[in-house]
Amino acid sequence: MSTSTPEAVKKLLENMQTDLRSLSMECKKKFPPVKEAAESGIVKIKTIAARNTDILASLKENSSEVVQPFLMGCGTKEPKITQLCLAAVQRLMSHEVVSEAAAGNIINMLWQLMENGLEELKLLQTVLVLLTTNTVVHDEILSKAIVLCFRLHFTKDNITNNTAAATVRQVVTVVFERMVAEDERFKGIVEQPTPVQGNTNRRSVSTLRPSAKDAYMLFQDLCQLVNADAPYWLVGMTEMTRTFGLELLESVLNDFPGVFLQHQEFSFLLKERVCPLVIKLFSPNIKFRQGSSSAASPAPVEKPYFPICMRLLRVVSVLIKHFYSLLVTECEIFLSLLVKFLDGEKPQWLRAVAVESVHRLSHTQTHTTSTIFFLQTFETTLSFCQSYDMKQHSTKVFRDIVNALGSFIQSLFIVPNTGNPAATNAPAAAAQGGPGAGGQGGSLTTQAAFEYRGTWIPLMTVSVQGSAKATYLEMLDKVEPPSIPEGYAMSVAFSALLDLVRGITSMIERELAKEEEEAAVRREANPDQNAQAEPAHLVWEEMVSACWCGLLAALSLLLDASTDETATESILKAELTMASLCGRLGLVTPRDAFITAICKASLPPHYALTVLSSNATSLNNKAYSIQGQSVQIISPSSESHQQVVAVGQPLTVQPQGTVVLTAKNIQCMRTLLNLAHCHGAVLGTSWQLVLATLQHLVWILGLKPGVGGALKPGRAVEGPSTVLTTAVMTDLPFISNILSRLFESSQYLDDVSLHHLINALCSLSLEAMEMAYGTNKEPSLFAVAKLLETGLVNMDRIEILWRPLTGHLLEVCQHPNARMREWGAEAVTALIKAGLAYKHNPPLAQNQVLTQIQGLLLQLLLLNPLKELSNVLHADIRQKQLESVLQILQSQGDSLGPGWPLVLGVIGAIRNDQGESLIRTAFQCLQLVVTDFLPTMPCMCLQIVVDVAGSFGLQNQELNISLTSIGLLWNISDYFFQRGEAITQDLEREEAALQKQAQEKGEPLNRPFHPAPPFDCLWLCLYAKLGQLCVDPRPAVRKSAGQTMFSTIAAHGTLLQQSTWHIVVWKVLFHLLDCVRKSSTTADKEKIESGGGNILIHHSRDTAEKQWAETWVLTLAGVARIFNTRRYLLQKLGDFFKAWEVLLDHIQSAALSKNNEVSLAALKSFQEILQIGTPVKDSAMPTEALALAVMGVPPVLIDPLSASGPGRHLLRSDSMLERLTRYNGAELQAPPQGEESALEDAALWWSAWNTWYRTGTDSTRPPSGGTGTDRPSFVPSQLFLTALVQIVPALYQHIETGFSMEDLRKLGVILHGAVSIPISSDASPFILPSYTEAVLTSLQEAVLTALDVLQKAICVGPESLQVMYPAIFEQLLLFVEFSCKPPQYGKLETKHVANAKYNQAEWVALNYVPFAERSLEVVVEQYHKTACHKAVINEKVLQNIIKTLRMPLGLKYACPSESTWKLAVSSLLKVLSIGLPVARTPFYLLKSLCCVVQLISTEILPFANFIPKDFVGQIMTMLNKGSIHSQSSSFTEAEIDVRMREEFSKVCFETLLQFSFSNKVSTPQEGYISRMALSVLLKRSQDVLRRYVDDERLSGRCPLPRQQVTEIIFVLKAISTLMDSLKKTQPENVDGTTWAQVIALYPTLVECITCSSSEVSSALKEALGPFKDFMQPPVSRVQNGES
Repeated sequence: MSTSTPEAVKKLLENMQTDLRSLSMECKKKFPPVKEAAESGIVKIKTIAARNTDILASLKENSSEVVQPFLMGCGTKEPKITQLCLAAVQRLMSHEVVSEAAAGNIINMLWQLMENGLEELKLLQTVLVLLTTNTVVHDEILSKAIVLCFRLHFTKDNITNNTAAATVRQVVTVVFERMVAEDERFKGIVEQPTPVQGNTNRRSVSTLRPSAKDAYMLFQDLCQLVNADAPYWLVGMTEMTRTFGLELLESVLNDFPGVFLQHQEFSFLLKERVCPLVIKLFSPNIKFRQGSSSAASPAPVEKPYFPICMRLLRVVSVLIKHFYSLLVTECEIFLSLLVKFLDGEKPQWLRAVAVESVHRLSHTQTHTTSTIFFLQTFETTLSFCQSYDMKQHSTKVFRDIVNALGSFIQSLFIVPNTGNPAATNAPAAAAQGGPGAGGQGGSLTTQAAFEYRGTWIPLMTVSVQGSAKATYLEMLDKVEPPSIPEGYAMSVAFSALLDLVRGITSMIERELAKEEEEAAVRREANPDQNAQAEPAHLVWEEMVSACWCGLLAALSLLLDASTDETATESILKAELTMASLCGRLGLVTPRDAFITAICKASLPPHYALTVLSSNATSLNNKAYSIQGQSVQIISPSSESHQQVVAVGQPLTVQPQGTVVLTAKNIQCMRTLLNLAHCHGAVLGTSWQLVLATLQHLVWILGLKPGVGGALKPGRAVEGPSTVLTTAVMTDLPFISNILSRLFESSQYLDDVSLHHLINALCSLSLEAMEMAYGTNKEPSLFAVAKLLETGLVNMDRIEILWRPLTGHLLEVCQHPNARMREWGAEAVTALIKAGLAYKHNPPLAQNQVLTQIQGLLLQLLLLNPLKELSNVLHADIRQKQLESVLQILQSQGDSLGPGWPLVLGVIGAIRNDQGESLIRTAFQCLQLVVTDFLPTMPCMCLQIVVDVAGSFGLQNQELNISLTSIGLLWNISDYFFQRGEAITQDLEREEAALQKQAQEKGEPLNRPFHPAPPFDCLWLCLYAKLGQLCVDPRPAVRKSAGQTMFSTIAAHGTLLQQSTWHIVVWKVLFHLLDCVRKSSTTADKEKIESGGGNILIHHSRDTAEKQWAETWVLTLAGVARIFNTRRYLLQKLGDFFKAWEVLLDHIQSAALSKNNEVSLAALKSFQEILQIGTPVKDSAMPTEALALAVMGVPPVLIDPLSASGPGRHLLRSDSMLERLTRYNGAELQAPPQGEESALEDAALWWSAWNTWYRTGTDSTRPPSGGTGTDRPSFVPSQLFLTALVQIVPALYQHIETGFSMEDLRKLGVILHGAVSIPISSDASPFILPSYTEAVLTSLQEAVLTALDVLQKAICVGPESLQVMYPAIFEQLLLFVEFSCKPPQYGKLETKHVANAKYNQAEWVALNYVPFAERSLEVVVEQYHKTACHKAVINEKVLQNIIKTLRMPLGLKYACPSESTWKLAVSSLLKVLSIGLPVARTPFYLLKSLCCVVQLISTEILPFANFIPKDFVGQIMTMLNKGSIHSQSSSFTEAEIDVRMREEFSKVCFETLLQFSFSNKVSTPQEGYISRMALSVLLKRSQDVLRRYVDDERLSGRCPLPRQQVTEIIFVLKAISTLMDSLKKTQPENVDGTTWAQVIALYPTLVECITCSSSEVSSALKEALGPFKDFMQPPVSRVQNGES
């Protein structure tokens, strides 16, 4: 309730009157003056109440009078009256109605009471009420009141003392609160302060306002009192303790820091009074050394006094906490003192109190953080450093504190009397027995403690959340130093250390966060502005640099010694936050040092890890100092008793037995994981340390990488020496999970940090690779697995890390250790697959140009490592590579686009030294490409597909794949054919772009078959590849490739431009023919035993030469077929004639090869190219089919190509004919008909004729030299010769117009030669029929057919051709002679076919009889048709026929075949029946008769014994008549007839004579014929002689006709010849009639002597000469008694 309300005022008045009345009553008897004063007081009050409206103000004005009675009452010194008066005075004070004067009076009255020792408690109460209820008391009165309280504090009554102490504290507070209130009131008013001159307090006071002045005077006197000096203001002080003074100073400094910071006067007091005082009071503590004897020192050293020392430290804490900025140098001194108090030589209690002070300094409060003040002022210090180099030392204070704290902690472990040896300490023993025994003592509640090298220090709870709870700094009532419990100092120091770390890190991190926000705002406002380094950073960096060494040393030691999980966790957290902070500030060395500490703690003790040991060495070299003195870092001992949770093998090159992991190791490992997970961005190069440690831990725990790189607990088999407890087993999945999450979180790292991570993993992996060299031990796959994981989660920015990542993994793939390799390949391929499957932005397959380029580059980047894997020689890697290609094709095949060349490059990178399975996998990929992806890939890649398919054909590991790849080439060609237009357009577009690029660079366009159009080039590449396969070493491949190539050209050749055909012919076909011919001629003739895999080889293919022969056959046939089907297209090429010549040359060389198969096939090809003719329009044939036939598309192919069955794309609506016409319009035009083309054609055919002639001549030429027994090098087979001859009819059709007699002669020679060639006895059973069958061989038939064709052509040909008839007859008659006289083949000995049994002979002559007979039949037949031709008559064909027939007829029984003789006779008669009518023509008759007579002499008379006598007689008579030249007396012929008759007579007579000369009469029949012939001859001679004698007599002087003279001479010569014959013959062969006729001649001869012709005379002389032997009859001899 307020004191100014009317009710309150009314009550006050009433109470005052009551009090005065009571006082009056009490003093009535003893103290009348007091009674009077009281009564007058009542009147006064009533008067004031009656007269004034503002009663309280009036009361205050008159307060001196109002108070007077009560003061007088106090003066009575009567307890009851005094108490009454003091109560009344207090009531007045509480209503604020006491004026300054009244207050002064009251204080004086109280002073008197105090001096009299009355109502001491009531006095204190009254002073307090007076000072707290109003502000009227100032200056001396105030000082008197305060002194009064101080005096009461030092009474002998404890209660009074304590109450007075409390009152003093309150009063001091009130004084300063008044000043604060005063400052608040004058806050808005700006005053001009009087300049301060000099440093005296007197001067400075004048500038202060009243309350401030009071406070100043009070504080100054407190300093004086503590310093044991006389006070200036507190006059009357009799006694004062330092402890109480220090407490009051501390409370003022702590509660009112603003006063000292805002007012210079107070600041001055701080600097000039407080600080020197503190330093002075500290001196005994500084100088004191525990254990130093006073005797040794020159002067006795004052011992530290606990109450003073503790209070001083509290003051120092406040000074540092609030006034660091004001007292830079002083604070440095205080801090240094603190540091000194931590020294091991100081008393235990002093160190404990100092540690508590440090803890206070380092503890962070909720809002105002001591550390923050401290650090903010630290900035100032730093700015001083930067301004004044001389003050540079001031920055070392902070470092010294931290270092001292660290040193203190170390000293607790080292100094023996600070802690108890573990052995003597029960809790320590329990702790040892518990965890140290492997967890058996788990039921015991073990105390948290630090244990190090036998020293056991328990850990206590010393700070409550949010405040530093000091124990000894609060012991204000203790005079003697307390006993410090064991472990207390350590616990406080530990807590201080943690608070220090927490304070530093939270402050700097908060500032950094604020700075980042501001920077972000700035960036948004001004994006182009570059970030600049903040000056604040330098401060923070300096600060961290100053403290990290000491912190690390202490924390490492504590971590090593900690046996409590919670404590360990706190230490690890501190190290982690420091590492993170250093990372954020870019302080590499401290960051690495903290991380190294965590890493070392994670690993087993003394674990050899190079990275960490090198780092630790560098740390140990960083000895740190406190105030210039070096401090030694204790290296951790790691002998603490910890629960062992895992035993495993270390990851080292040399096996080292096993190592153990403790629970603490696992805890540290978790911290390490946490560090990497949450602070990865600031780790930088420290990733190396972190990952190396994790790798070793993972190895010891036996975690192995699984799918995707995640680590899973390995099987027991893999690490037989790995033993894990249940505790760690349950932890393993968690650790594995965190490890995975750690690398997953790499997606949140910035690019630089990510690169650090990748680099660290790569260098780890390199180490693992080095360790895995030359050892079969399982390698560490941690780095590779984690590289994979990192790559997989950073797919969105994969281009940043792709090169270093895959570059390293490719190195791993080449490692000799199979397991390592396998993982390298797994990682690369998994990354590539994931990269291609990832939905990139922009997507890999994109239409827009710009994004397309980005996508293209990215895709090429992703696929490049896949290509690089091709360079790895290890088969398992290539297998993995190809399997992944297969998977990529199956999943991303449609979107590969620009990546196709790389993928195809990988598929095609096969070598023959790789195994079958690799090639098989690669081929699966290719099959998939060809079947599914040809339409989706860019057309420029089609050529690569062809090359790749070809390379599979050429590999020699797997024959089936080679053959199937050839099938793929056929499928590819089919695809080209169906999509021709689209491919052409695409390729032309690409060509134009490439051309443009080439022009810009000034280079020619470099692509195979360049001048040809791009689509044609595609075909040429296909043909070239097939061409290579056609000369593969394996026969099956050659055969398949050849068939495919020629089928492709046949089916799709129409798509090629005309100019391209030139390349096809010269660079593909002829090149192939050359290669095949060369290989065939040089092929090995050694027999191949088997075809591998126990396959038997047929004898026709059992040498390489025979296998190549098959290829030659196929190739030549294919080329010939193309020339046949495409002749009219090829003819338009400029050099078709040259090409034709080359083809013929190939045919000729093949035909003349020593291989029967090749030579025969060559002739078949020859036949094929001769089938070319002008296409005949067949109305029955559909137009399309006709067109295709013209173009040489085989009828078989026409249907499937135009059909659209399953598996074949539908053709477009335009017909095939239109398409083919569009691609090559020229193809369907009829061949050119002009003269030029006719000439060209003629040249082609004559070239063909010359080739045939050369082939025929060479192949039928008999072997030269040698004896009959030498085997000729090569004898052509019958089949070959047949084929050779069968070519003639086809060839003749083309050359008949210019076929000459010379050509016919050449032909005849070859035909004769061909028929003459014998056959090998081996082959005879297959070619020759049995001897009994009279049939022709194929060759013989072919020869006759050829001649028949010629004869028919001559028959219908012009007159000029018909002169060839005799030559044909001549050829046929030669063949007829073969029946009696078989032809010889050089000097080769041949047996007759009948005798060639059982291979007795090497060569067998053919049975020529059927051939000769057939030839004879042909002759007769032909003669029948041509007997009347002039040439036949002129060339004496009939005569030749009869002459030829004479041979079999003349042989009679000796004729080889009876049928031949019969045929000869019948043929003769037939010929004569035809020839004689021709001969009857006036001119020809005699000539023909001569022939007849000649025939009689050769064909009839020699066989007279088989002919009826009548017939012979008639012939004789006929001859007789013919020989009588002048028999017809009435003829008048022309001279020519006469000459012809003369000749005929002569022939007849010769024939008669010929019969008369027979001297070999061995049978009666022959004798009979001789007699008959002689009789006719003699009779004929007698007639001629008589006629001659008569005619000569009649003629007189006229000479007789010449023919008659010739006739008589002929008769005379005949007689002389006859006489010779008679003389030689046996007498019994000449009968008497003959002799009579001979003798009868003599007189007639004598009569001729008178002739006038000299020629006749000489002939007569010769005829008469022989008669001398027959002038007398010879004497008959007696034989056997008979005459």
